Amino acid sequence: MTEAILKERFLRFGKSVYNLTKEFAKEPAYNVVSYQILKSSSSSGANYHAACRGKSTPDFINKLKIVEEELDETIYWLKYIDGIDGKWKQFTDPLSKEGNELLSIIIASKKTVLGKSN
Repeated sequence: MTEAILKERFLRFGKSVYNLTKEFAKEPAYNVVSYQILKSSSSSGANYHAACRGKSTPDFINKLKIVEEELDETIYWLKYIDGIDGKWKQFTDPLSKEGNELLSIIIASKKTVLGKSN
């Protein structure tokens, strides 16, 4: 998969999470979740974009670690939303699937680069 395709996937993922949060009720519990999941989903894409411009192998790896953490957090919040109300499952399941696929790609990329630097 090319860097450009992966950047586009991250962008689509973040936008899809954003679109989901627009549907949430305007109440405190959803406000907190919206804020958290919007931060983590958009940060994962922004940090992947930054990783692609890494200044060195350690910089690249460090940024990929941030991407991994932010994706993991986003997946957590998607599960949390399901726990608030099961009506979201039809929306969160595809997002969780994409988040997990992106996470697998990032972990594999990190392992590849670490293997090359040993």
